[in-house]
Amino acid sequence: MKKMIVCLMAMACALSLWAQGQQTGETGTGKSIYDFKVVDDAGKTVQLSDYKGKVLLIVNTATRCGFTPQYKELQALYEKYRAAGLEILDFPCNQFGQQAPGTIEEIHQFCTANYDIQFPQFDKIEVNGEGAHPLYAWLKDGKDIKWNFTKFLVSRDGKVLRRYEPRDKISGIETDVQIETSPVLSNIMARRSVRKYLDKPVEHEKLETVVRCGINAPSGMNRQPWVVRVVEDQQLIAQVNEVYKAKNPDAVKREAGFKNMFRNAPNIICVCTPAKGGGELDAGLLSENVMLAAQSLGLGTCCLGGPVRFLKSEPEAKFFLDRLDIPADYQLNLIIAIGYPDEQPAAKPRDESKVKYIAGASPQ
Repeated sequence: MKKMIVCLMAMACALSLWAQGQQTGETGTGKSIYDFKVVDDAGKTVQLSDYKGKVLLIVNTATRCGFTPQYKELQALYEKYRAAGLEILDFPCNQFGQQAPGTIEEIHQFCTANYDIQFPQFDKIEVNGEGAHPLYAWLKDGKDIKWNFTKFLVSRDGKVLRRYEPRDKISGIETDVQIETSPVLSNIMARRSVRKYLDKPVEHEKLETVVRCGINAPSGMNRQPWVVRVVEDQQLIAQVNEVYKAKNPDAVKREAGFKNMFRNAPNIICVCTPAKGGGELDAGLLSENVMLAAQSLGLGTCCLGGPVRFLKSEPEAKFFLDRLDIPADYQLNLIIAIGYPDEQPAAKPRDESKVKYIAGASPQ
């Protein structure tokens, strides 16, 4: 009896782990959206890996639903952003009020005749329950689809970015599509502050590229009130780090995996401004350009203030500042840690309520 109980407990644990994997896409058909296969409206098996590098909007549809007119808006969205890399994948589903009756051929004929859809349409599927298509089991991640015209936005690298409910306006979805299909906008939105780096110095050519982008940032009256120092000398970083560790042993102990005072980055970019003040805005603009350029090259960055305060206040660290050869009338303002990231931080929420649009008077 005791052996039987242990066996049953093991089976229950295994089933629990299996269920979790089914919900998150970690087991079964694959861990990535590109591992799934679907069947198109012509009966042909399609590998979703064919859509690598595309921005995807995946939607479960129905032809006799109050939301069916969204087909027109979806087609307009497709026409506007298809050239920029958007693909809309349409999966008819008859699970909600039996509002997608008929064969896929009949559904496709209805959609082309009434809405002239041009985006890919696939065979009818189920999105909830035991018969849910593996793609949707992965997409919904345990949270059932509520109704027709639920949508998922997937990035160019296959990550689910956002889920939209049927009543969410297409105009709001378009903002996200515009960001994801624009290399510049998506780069801005993808940037995160990185605090873990690989033990791999950044190539000199890449450092040159990001700094050139930095110094081409806007500058009031083109005064360019900054000087920049890029530290590639690993020994110099190690030497000043020894001073930091000796002065801050408790801080070093608190930080797991501590390597150096610059968030463990292999390289740093030091931005200096006039000692008498001024130039801070220009330095900020320069730094943002540097960080965005680094992001586009697969590098991580983090803007640091703590090490600046330490270097300016600690006499034993003076050798480091001397090595930077900062002009006498300038001072160290900020440091940008830069390197190959060893983490992928999630985006932190932004408070959009702080934004107000001051509209003009409505025309009479």
